[in-house]
Amino acid sequence: MSGISRLLVANRGEIAVRTIRAAKELGITVIAAHSDADTDSLAVRLADEAVNVGGAHARKSYLNREALLAAAKEVSADAVHPGYGFLAENSAFAQAVTDAGLIWVGPSSETIARMGHKAAAIATARSAGVPVVPGSAGLLRSPEEGVAAAAEVGYPVLIKAAAGGGGRGIRVAHDDAELVAGMASAQQEAEAAFGDGGVYLERFIDKARHIEVQILGDGTRAVHFYERDCSLQRRRQKVWEEAPAAALSPEVRERICASAVALAEAVGYSGAGTVEYLYDQATDDFFFIEMNTRIQVEHPITEEVCGVDLIQAMLLVAGGHRLPYRQEDIRVGGHAIEIRINAEDPDRDFMPAPGRIESLVWPLGPGVRIDSMAYPGYTIPPYYDSLIGKLIVRAETRDLALARLRRALDEIELSGPATTLPFFGRLLDQSDVLDNHLHTTWIEQWMESQS
Repeated sequence: MSGISRLLVANRGEIAVRTIRAAKELGITVIAAHSDADTDSLAVRLADEAVNVGGAHARKSYLNREALLAAAKEVSADAVHPGYGFLAENSAFAQAVTDAGLIWVGPSSETIARMGHKAAAIATARSAGVPVVPGSAGLLRSPEEGVAAAAEVGYPVLIKAAAGGGGRGIRVAHDDAELVAGMASAQQEAEAAFGDGGVYLERFIDKARHIEVQILGDGTRAVHFYERDCSLQRRRQKVWEEAPAAALSPEVRERICASAVALAEAVGYSGAGTVEYLYDQATDDFFFIEMNTRIQVEHPITEEVCGVDLIQAMLLVAGGHRLPYRQEDIRVGGHAIEIRINAEDPDRDFMPAPGRIESLVWPLGPGVRIDSMAYPGYTIPPYYDSLIGKLIVRAETRDLALARLRRALDEIELSGPATTLPFFGRLLDQSDVLDNHLHTTWIEQWMESQS
C-alpha cells in the first residue's frame, strides 16, 4: 500500500511509538532501533522487531550514523524514518541512507542542508518572495561587521547561530557592547552544539508571536495544513501549542499559508515540514525565520483540526505516491491545544527528573488524545530529552478546548518523577492565557513577576 515494506524507526520515545503505530496501520513491518537504555521501551514492545544500535548515550546509538545504517542492513529494512531530533535533520545521514539504496522518509539531503543552514534558508525564502526579518546580508566574520550590520538593522537585534536550533546560539543585544559580547558567546555555543560557529543578525521584534505552517510535498507540488501558534515558550523552547492560530485574521492566515507553500515548492520539498514565522502583532506583518525539514513535536494538533495522519502521509509520499491531497479539500474544524509533559521539576528551575514511573493513569473522553511512550513501571532514562508525553485536546472553540484541557489535566494520575503538570495548571489560571494575550517571552515575564 505504501511502497515501503520494512521500516527502521531510527528514533526513540513518543515519536518512535507514534511512527510505529502509523506504519503498522499501513501494513508495514516496523523495526525499532534502540539503545541499551531503551530495551524495555514501549517502542520496542510495539514494533514487529527490534535491533540494538549501541550504548545508552545518544552519540553511541541514536546519533551513530554507522550503527544505524548497519542495523538497517541487518534487519533488511528498505526505509528509514528519522522522527524528530537526533539525526532527523542531518543531511549527511539522509544522503548515506539513500546511498545505501534505502528510502529516506523525508526531504532530500540537499533540501535539508539548504534549509537547515539558517542564512541560506533566509536567502532561499527571500528569493521565493517570502517576507524575512530585516537583518544582516550574510554571516558575520568579525565584531566590526556585526556593529556595522546592527547600525543598519537598528537595535535591539538578535544574534543567531546559522546552524542553530532548539533556541541555542541566540542572544539579544541592545547596544554595541552587548553585540560584541553576545556574538562571542553565541559563536562559542554554536560551535560546541553544531560544529558551526557562524552567526548573523535579525531585528528583534518585541512581543512577537511564533506562528508555523505545516506543509506536505511530494517533490513537485505542496499543500499546507494551516498554521499553529507556538508562542508559549520557555527559554525559546515550546511548551504549549495551538491550532489554528486564533490571533490571525483570515487575510493574514491566507497570506502566511500561501507563502509557506511557495517556499516548499521552490525547493522541491518532499515529505512533511514546517515553515516558521515571527508575527508582529502591532503591524500584522509576518517574517520567515526557519524551516524544519522533519515532522514536528506539535504535529498532532494539526492532525486533530485537519483530520489527517501526517506520519502516514509522509510514508506514502516516501514510498512513491503522489500527494494525496488537494489544497481545496483541506479544512480546519475546531480548535486543538497540545501541552508537553516533561520529567522536570518546575519548582526547582525545571531541573530534569528522570526516574521510575510508579503509577500512571491517562485521561479519557471525547476530544482527548495522549501521545506518549510512558507506562507504569517504566524508568525514564537520564540520557535523553525529558519529554514523557503530550496531552492533546480538541473542541469546537478555543474556550471549550481550554475547559477540556483543564478537565483532562485534573484526571492525570502520575506518581514517581517530578513533572511539569503543576506548571500547566498554573498557566490555566492566568487571564492572559485564557484571553490569548500572548507572545514568545510571555512565560519568562510572568515567571519573573511571580518571584
